[in-house]
Amino acid sequence: MPAKSKAQQKAAGAALAAKRGEAKVSDLKGASRSMEKSMSKKELEELASTKRQGKPEHVEGKS
Repeated sequence: MPAKSKAQQKAAGAALAAKRGEAKVSDLKGASRSMEKSMSKKELEELASTKRQGKPEHVEGKS
């Protein structure tokens, strides 16, 4: 599943780094913290590997 926005891709990258032990889990905030807890390493790799070019910075949530 590719990331829908640059922010989602960046959060997945931070969560993946923490899951790999390259960054501290305690340094994560917001979406990256919940992603690290709830997603597998493979899912995070798929989101983090998405190219940022052409993606919006943020995507409006559905209300």
